[in-house]
Amino acid sequence: MANVRSRARAGVRRNAAAAVREAEAIVRAGTNHLTAPITDADVKRVWKLIRDRKVTVVDLKFNDLPGLWQHFSIPVSELSESARDGIWVDGIGFDGSSIRGFQKIQESDMNLFPDLSTAIVDPVCDVPTLSLVCDIYDPLTKKPYSRDPRYIAKKAERYLKKTGIADVSYWGPEPEFFIFDDIRFDSTENASYYYVDSAEGEWNSGRQENPNLGYKPRYKEGYFPVPPHDTLQDIRSEIMNTARAVGVPVEKHHHEVATAGQAEIDMRYAPLTKMADHLMTLKYVSKNVARKRGKIVTYMPKPLYGDNGSGMHTHQSLAKEGKNLFYDKNGYALISQMCKWYIGGLIKHAAALMAFCAPTTNSYKRLVPGYEAPVNLAYSARNRSAACRIPVYVDHPKSKRVEFRPPDPSCNPYLAFSAMLMAGLDGIQNRIDPGKPLDKNTYELSPEEAARIPTVPGSLEEALDALERDHAFLLKGDVFTKDVIEVWLEYKRQEIPKVKLRPHPYEFYLYFDV
Repeated sequence: MANVRSRARAGVRRNAAAAVREAEAIVRAGTNHLTAPITDADVKRVWKLIRDRKVTVVDLKFNDLPGLWQHFSIPVSELSESARDGIWVDGIGFDGSSIRGFQKIQESDMNLFPDLSTAIVDPVCDVPTLSLVCDIYDPLTKKPYSRDPRYIAKKAERYLKKTGIADVSYWGPEPEFFIFDDIRFDSTENASYYYVDSAEGEWNSGRQENPNLGYKPRYKEGYFPVPPHDTLQDIRSEIMNTARAVGVPVEKHHHEVATAGQAEIDMRYAPLTKMADHLMTLKYVSKNVARKRGKIVTYMPKPLYGDNGSGMHTHQSLAKEGKNLFYDKNGYALISQMCKWYIGGLIKHAAALMAFCAPTTNSYKRLVPGYEAPVNLAYSARNRSAACRIPVYVDHPKSKRVEFRPPDPSCNPYLAFSAMLMAGLDGIQNRIDPGKPLDKNTYELSPEEAARIPTVPGSLEEALDALERDHAFLLKGDVFTKDVIEVWLEYKRQEIPKVKLRPHPYEFYLYFDV
């Protein structure tokens, strides 16, 4: 391996394309070893946590392909105190055919191997429970499972290093979500409806509440008002404190623009896989804290008509030997040429990226002009109407980054972050020019100006078609594999007719009397 690495480094100096080819070969050769070996010291740390917190149950969590945590639990007595025995070396089996996007029934057996760096005492359970995020392996080949989203994220990080472009990518998503008081929905052969409610909803300003205390945030006016308009300060603080207590680096929470309890919780940047772990933990914590208080959290992108949807603006940057590669004191908005190429990759592949970054039919009810949704594929400093924004809050070199704004929190973060990284790297490798920055409000352009700016797809169907046409950049280094792309396309396309073929309730208003 040392000789291979030496040749890869030499290739970077000789020829960028040769370096990329060599990096891909290295990643393919090393993909069986992305999970660090478990040591006695690792196991001792876990057992210290178990004894100190009187843990009796171990919960094993893993990610399905669409992006939800799955889990099952075992008694602590099933764990060995030796790193060379039990679950640490043999894994623990589960039925992969029952997990969305995974195995067929005739090849259902899969193995989980816990990542001890993720060990926490579960903040949700009343019974003291140790939570471990796991990696998935095939029990016959003994190799990591190609459709394990966390494995894809690890491969993306490994590929980045092997290209020689950077040592690490940093990620800072800003997930938005709603905190509702009530949710009902159903869709049958003869009926279809949904109903959400919130004491904060502007539509309840005239409701008899015995008494109605007023202070309902008006539509599009929910951003930053203090209590009593903001009735959810304490629940957001509880979510923040609970998440921070288990290692999620939350740095800010606030009410968001929409009425009816829209919120945002931001995390301090972290490397790709670690940040995806953090985001999964934050979603888990927020949903369960809300449930404990008799409320509902949803990360559905567009649950309300006529007000802002929930996005997940995603900040990203590359660093090498501690230096932020996206900073240039003489560049536009202090960004480097490398950052511009990275942006060029995001813009070029944006249509395909949306298949992972905005992966629901509901996502495209948010991605429409207005409602602060960044549908126009351009870049700019400060301008929140551009898909790629360069934040200019501070001018410190380490803070320089690009914020990609079209993603939403319905995505699987392991897949979405990996896909964005691969698009950005493709931009750097091919020196893709993103053009000139757009410092105008893209929502106020003339029709002629607007026609010259590319936009994100208008539907999930368009995004999946784009991914089918444009995914070679994802296959580099075996980061995404063809079977992952094929299964993703097949799985997500099944959702489209389920929505398209059902009569819409508003169609009765429009057409019942024809």
